[in-house]
Amino acid sequence: MKYRLIRVLFSVGLVFFFGSCTQVDKQAKQEAEIETIAETVSSCIGWFENKDFDLLFSVVAHDPNYLSVHPTDNVIRGYEQFKKNSEVFKDPEFQYVRHELKDLAINLSQSGDVAWYYCVLDDINTWGGEPANWENARWTGVLEKREGRWVIVQQHFSFASE
Repeated sequence: MKYRLIRVLFSVGLVFFFGSCTQVDKQAKQEAEIETIAETVSSCIGWFENKDFDLLFSVVAHDPNYLSVHPTDNVIRGYEQFKKNSEVFKDPEFQYVRHELKDLAINLSQSGDVAWYYCVLDDINTWGGEPANWENARWTGVLEKREGRWVIVQQHFSFASE
């Protein structure tokens, strides 16, 4: 009887121990995914520092459902239109100064293959030596994990009304 109780208590202890390890592993994986997502989101703006178009094109979905809504009346629909509109950044008069993502919040779906984010963006640039900035722009978006990589499938930029 005494040994039976010890075995039961030991078994229960093992279940709790391995259960907590599994939870710790899951949390660590989720934190790593969120860090990767944060890098992807930042790269969507930061690519411009070196005009690394390969980096830019690697972080957005290459399909006709891609959507990007800008604070002007510009709505980009599909990867091909996105790629065409990106040509303006090749102009040597358009220069990166810095960017900052403030209050970045990322949520990961229960399935682990969809994420959404919010932040306040400072995207500081010059055009012909004059400021060409988006300051305190609200930026939200959705990413999907495709073929092992996180890509932005939709994003929306806006400015708060005064």
